[in-house]
Amino acid sequence: MSRHDTFAIATRGPGLYEFTDRARGFCAGQGDGLLTLFVRHTSCSLAIQENADPEVRRDLTEFFHRLVPPSDDPAMAYLTHTYEGPDDMPAHIKAALLPVSLSIPVLAGRPALGTWQGIYLFEHRRAPHAREVVAWFGR
Repeated sequence: MSRHDTFAIATRGPGLYEFTDRARGFCAGQGDGLLTLFVRHTSCSLAIQENADPEVRRDLTEFFHRLVPPSDDPAMAYLTHTYEGPDDMPAHIKAALLPVSLSIPVLAGRPALGTWQGIYLFEHRRAPHAREVVAWFGR
């Protein structure tokens, strides 16, 4: 048995947007299986990360901003894909470094996450976006 759905996630700029509760709701009552999540965009990614302390999310966002700064930073002068704004190509680079899909075991209808783990969409663009994450459950 399998089922699928698409989660719409509204973002307001760079950062991690948790959607663990939506994934749990999707898996509820499904028994044992595998949850696969896939983001349908090239400038954001997915992450499983700590959901207890918001400083973790802020620090991760800042780390990736420093790792891959905007294209108007002198260190990024080599970039040629710049016509969609200084955050566009860096967002593609971050999405290439981070996962765009996740596979999570589901036990008794619940994603088998650890105590402090949450599921996040990691937005890499500055402007608000309407993102889509495809969820698939199968046995």
